[in-house]
Amino acid sequence: MGASDLSKLPHIGQALRRKEDYRFLTGSGQYTDDINLANQRCAVFVRSPHAHAAIRAIDVSRAEAMPGVAKVFTGRDVEGKMGGLPCGWLITSTDGTPMKEPPHPVLAQGKVRYVGDHVAMVVADTVEQAKNAAEAVEVDYDVLPAVVDVRDAASATALHDAAPDNHCYKWAIGDKAQVDAAFANAAHVTRLDLTNNRLVPNPLEPRAAIGSYNRANDEYTLYVSNQNPHVERLLMTAFVLGLPEHKVRVIAPDVGGGFGAKIYLYAEDVALTWAARQLNCSIKWVCERSEAFLCDAHGRDHVSHAEMAMDRDGRFLALRVHTDANLGAYLSTFSTAVPTILYATLLAGQYTTPLIHVEVDAWFTNTAPVDAYRGAGRPEATYLLERLVTRCAWELGLSQDEIRKRNFITQFPYQTPVALQYDTGDYHACMDKAKALHEVDGFAVRKAASEARGLRRGLGYSSYIEACGIAPSNIAGALGARAGLFECGEIRVHPTGSVTVFTGSHSHGQGHETTFAQVVAGRLGIPVENVDVVHGDTGRVPFGMGTYGSRSISVGGAAIMKALDKIEAKAKKIAAHLMEASDADIEFSGGEFKVKGTDRKIPFGQVALTAYVPHNYPLDKLEPGLNETAFYDPTNFTFPAGTYICEVEVDPATGVVRVDRFTAVDDFGTIINPMIVEGQVHGGLAQGLGQALMENCVYDRESGQLLTGSFMDYAMPRADDLPSFRLATNATPCTHNPLGTKGCGEAGAIGSPPALMNAVLDALQDLGVRDLDMPASPSRVWEAIRAAAH
Repeated sequence: MGASDLSKLPHIGQALRRKEDYRFLTGSGQYTDDINLANQRCAVFVRSPHAHAAIRAIDVSRAEAMPGVAKVFTGRDVEGKMGGLPCGWLITSTDGTPMKEPPHPVLAQGKVRYVGDHVAMVVADTVEQAKNAAEAVEVDYDVLPAVVDVRDAASATALHDAAPDNHCYKWAIGDKAQVDAAFANAAHVTRLDLTNNRLVPNPLEPRAAIGSYNRANDEYTLYVSNQNPHVERLLMTAFVLGLPEHKVRVIAPDVGGGFGAKIYLYAEDVALTWAARQLNCSIKWVCERSEAFLCDAHGRDHVSHAEMAMDRDGRFLALRVHTDANLGAYLSTFSTAVPTILYATLLAGQYTTPLIHVEVDAWFTNTAPVDAYRGAGRPEATYLLERLVTRCAWELGLSQDEIRKRNFITQFPYQTPVALQYDTGDYHACMDKAKALHEVDGFAVRKAASEARGLRRGLGYSSYIEACGIAPSNIAGALGARAGLFECGEIRVHPTGSVTVFTGSHSHGQGHETTFAQVVAGRLGIPVENVDVVHGDTGRVPFGMGTYGSRSISVGGAAIMKALDKIEAKAKKIAAHLMEASDADIEFSGGEFKVKGTDRKIPFGQVALTAYVPHNYPLDKLEPGLNETAFYDPTNFTFPAGTYICEVEVDPATGVVRVDRFTAVDDFGTIINPMIVEGQVHGGLAQGLGQALMENCVYDRESGQLLTGSFMDYAMPRADDLPSFRLATNATPCTHNPLGTKGCGEAGAIGSPPALMNAVLDALQDLGVRDLDMPASPSRVWEAIRAAAH
């Protein structure tokens, strides 16, 4: 069944209410903190107060003597008994050497490298007892100089012996010589320096975990707020604890948001699981918000220089980029892939730039590890490219839409010069629809009205593209991936015709229990209520790769479709036998099996019952039951794209930026549930505009202390900071997955930051403000206006 056939099925394209919402709205959801096990103790982690220090000694005697304390574990307890936390993606430097991969101990051994680094774990009967004991742990530190800015890393004190210059790798893509030649002959070159600010993910539910051990069968169970339990189990067993995988079960129950921060294997998860056996009890840890600011993997943090070579008509000839990427103190699970494979390969954008060369230097600093945060490399690429394209337009005297239209890709498939091949798209249509929906023609009137009130009004464009569902596994492996990137789906048809779906994808707010049910119900012609979706438990679900990179419906959903293909093929054989026909003459649609050219038909439910009560077909031809499993490994990424238009008012007296209107037109291919898609775009826009307007993770440059360690210092967007969004879609179905779908979960966070910043700069052009880095906070905007005036 192809994408065109899918769109004709019942339930597909319908804005059905989410099946899972009832339990969330009535308080019936079960998050990790809601779970309490027998013989359970509590853990609290002693964290480094210093960004960089040698550990001279740790004295736990007073802490272990305190009431209720079972044990205080330090690096000495785990040294030699487990490996360090692994990095899941190997990057090879331009000189052919592998990246520097220093050890990442579960508990610090000899040194701490960022504020919040894990020094010790206290296990006690209650949280209060563990906290009191944690304060009694005495650590003798020899404080060392710290570095937090990636631009200072090369000349700073080394964090790791394996990287004496703090350099992890130098990576590049593209033909430098050809690019340099194109620049030498260009009619015009536009240059831009910019910073992509560091972010703290801050999901509504902080991380939590419970490690448990059953001595009777020598099995471990880890309950954890995580986006991909199978990957968590694989990394923990194979690389850290050296345990047989079948002896470890990872359960990720309801998860209150992830945004990438809950993809990774964290030190807390390993320490709890290992210590559960040492103490023969269950151990629970729930992260507090202040801890999350310190120790959750952060996002972004790039410093880049970009140049675009053009001809006299503004057509792009070549792009040249250099980026310094801050990896933090250690390599997190997928950190090395973000500024390379997931970033540089997207710098073609929607444009026919024939030559591109990108060079990336990655550095260690005394900051929390950096990894994928909603969009993972694609927001960084889009921000750089779309800021640069708008600057190109202004320097050539062109409008923001005109320079984009002159350079849009129009022929598909299109092979970019940075490895990716786009299969389909219609970028002109997205822009035209966005301009109409935004009412761009009325901007001049609105601008004049703003100026009459002493305000500046600006318009900003962003035409983004992203790559979703990392694929295929063999190519990703050749590029350094240390795991497969397939997904699994299992369909169990019960005797009454109801269905349970088991998927390796994990839902943490995306609405999988509804969307996947719509796909199955539409395909089988049964009510959506008759389909249940199970995920998040390695003990119940076949091996899968989890949810990240907007892969769930395009990869996980495609695996489900392949399993449904097998279900339909077997069911047709049963139906053929029941109706005394050849299975080649059986058609299936609308929940009924029909013999071609006749009025004979039987419902799906009857075939399902027959599969389990096989009195009516010979067992020597078909086994009983109607269960099937399938794996899907994509042949290519999916490439959602769109145009976003942002309109702002800026008060030059105060620097306050107000988003007046925002329009987003996206191409997500086939849409299963438009309400869920709209919700995903709304969430992404809120996060993207939050980064552009106010979010900014800041460390003190001298001490390495986190200055934005709470919501008092780290500004998050609220409802009154955002307008009512104007949304639309323009679908060109993906050509290489059976659903025709493209990812939608990250688009809003990818396309919105440059649209807003371009709008702010458009508003301030007449005041002489030429450049501004995110976030466009009132103080930054006010200072830029004052600096331009002098």
